[in-house]
Amino acid sequence: MYPLFFRTVLSRLDPEFAHHAAMLVIRIAGVPPFAWIARALTAPAPELRTEALGLSFPSPFGVAAGFDKNVVGVKGLAALGFGHVEIGTVTAIPQPGNPKPRLFRLIPDRAVVNRMGFNNEGAQAAARRLQKLRRRDRDVVIGVNIGKSRVVEVADAAADYVRSATLLAPLADYLVVNVSSPNTPGLRGLQAVETLRPLLTAVKNAAGRTPLLVKIAPDLPDDEITAIALLAVDLGLAGIIATNTTISREGLATDPAIVAAAGEGGLSGAPLKKRSLAVLKLVRSTVPEGFAVVSVGGVETAADVQERLDAGADLVQGYTAFLYRGPLWGRQINRALAVR
Repeated sequence: MYPLFFRTVLSRLDPEFAHHAAMLVIRIAGVPPFAWIARALTAPAPELRTEALGLSFPSPFGVAAGFDKNVVGVKGLAALGFGHVEIGTVTAIPQPGNPKPRLFRLIPDRAVVNRMGFNNEGAQAAARRLQKLRRRDRDVVIGVNIGKSRVVEVADAAADYVRSATLLAPLADYLVVNVSSPNTPGLRGLQAVETLRPLLTAVKNAAGRTPLLVKIAPDLPDDEITAIALLAVDLGLAGIIATNTTISREGLATDPAIVAAAGEGGLSGAPLKKRSLAVLKLVRSTVPEGFAVVSVGGVETAADVQERLDAGADLVQGYTAFLYRGPLWGRQINRALAVR
């Protein structure tokens, strides 16, 4: 039913408008009595409970950063069966993001191109909402993904990240340093080990006891991925999230004119599956047991989730397929995982 609704209705709407409309429905799903009904229909089976990062997750499958940038849909997403919600990317300074249009569907590829540019209301607003949420509900596992404010020079990035970490780490179940979005000028350059080491050291000190992870790009050469993984272990980080969106456009089925019209930005969705899985296997082979690896990119089905778990992922995240599969996507994956 949902695929028909997507083809006939949602696919005709501006993607960003459709996202905001969907978020309104998700927010309603997190409010009683709708939340009670949703949880009754979507709650993960007890056997899916997963231990990672020193935390207990109702399911190994959660929502990746980017879906809920401003901590407004956490309860609704949890009510829909997701085992955790990673909010953000949040920046220390509020910012509107890049000019619109900045979100584009590549429907034949079940993919999306985005150049949102970390549009968010800032770390202080996110902290206020998290404080309110934590007073009411401690059961939802919430990760917080932080990035560099656009107006801050790359040379001053560490202090900018520390500002966000200081505000948000005490309210997060885990914290993620995003240095891999292609939509903030100079950000991916922070993945160079010589630059990344002092940045991660500073953020780890600010994060205190909150588990800290770093999110990496799929476009890095394998030797650089290995170097980052070894650095993360050396610094005592809790894990790595692999991967962010890609700047590659290889192998797409969508009309090249449509791809060109979408322009620059990060590609997410099904085309990322092969590379994301390869990066997961590389990271897992590099880091020791007990170091968490979170896999994201091209995940659509329970079979995809299981493949990532079998390849060594502790947790798996998705986002883009939510747009194509609808609000019961989390429930579908959890039910199929339980059967497996």
